[in-house]
Amino acid sequence: MAISAKDVQALREKTGVGMMECKKALVEADGDMDKAVEILRERGLAASVKKGDRIAAEGAAYATVIDGVGVVVEVNAETDFVGKNEKFVDFVHGVAAVVAKSAPADMDALMAAPYGNGRSVQEEQQEMVLVIGENIKVRRFERFAQGVSVPYVHAGGKIGVLVNFETDLTAEQVETIGKDVAMQIAAMNPRFWDKSLVDEATLEEEKSIMKVQMANDPKMAGKPEKVLEGIITGKLRKFYEINCLMQQAFVKDDSMSVEQYIESEAKKLGGSVKFANAIRFEKGEGIEKRQENFAEEIAKQLQK
Repeated sequence: MAISAKDVQALREKTGVGMMECKKALVEADGDMDKAVEILRERGLAASVKKGDRIAAEGAAYATVIDGVGVVVEVNAETDFVGKNEKFVDFVHGVAAVVAKSAPADMDALMAAPYGNGRSVQEEQQEMVLVIGENIKVRRFERFAQGVSVPYVHAGGKIGVLVNFETDLTAEQVETIGKDVAMQIAAMNPRFWDKSLVDEATLEEEKSIMKVQMANDPKMAGKPEKVLEGIITGKLRKFYEINCLMQQAFVKDDSMSVEQYIESEAKKLGGSVKFANAIRFEKGEGIEKRQENFAEEIAKQLQK
């Protein structure tokens, strides 16, 4: 049967898929709109498999609070351009909403969870692959259901940070404190939240390095053991100030530490605010990115 442009446009609006793919699906479905949608979904699965080995290191990290539940997710795409695509952004937000509502135990549970439109998160991801035309993957997520969480998204999705407090104050009251601490985390990327969390193996490694450095320093020659121990203690204090969030100098006012800033602001608000935990996701972190050789790419295109 003849497929009208109006039908093609209707299917495109319904699925977000390109005009040519919509027309092919309608032809194959003999004009049946529902069947055409199903065909496109099936092709979405095929597209997902086909593109699944392509490196996806761009996309977005996103943090939010939904009904009191703090969520941070990372969803990857192949190009930075797609990270700004409205449909992709909506998908990222939708995944965060599923994490908040469904409390999935792991990634498999998240992908099997209902997305809210009759499809699972896995099926919706497959739809996005077909609609956008790139490999798209939900990579990781975390959630805080207890306490008060404050989200922060840096540079349009380059970094997502979620800070969690134990407090007797409201979310609105601690929002500024949370944003400031989250921005500190985004900028400084501390290895530990507090010096009490530094493991013994790390401390021993740092002390070993310090001892070697002092042994090779002529100025340290002949100094009593007690003096050397005092120097190591001072160096460890500096290590904490660099690597531990609570001991870091607060970036907005380096006359105080982050811990002192939180205590000071809590006192002004007349309540208790204790840093409990935080999550920092940076998009593409740990993923080996594809190295493009544009000269080779152009040469290949010219040979076709």
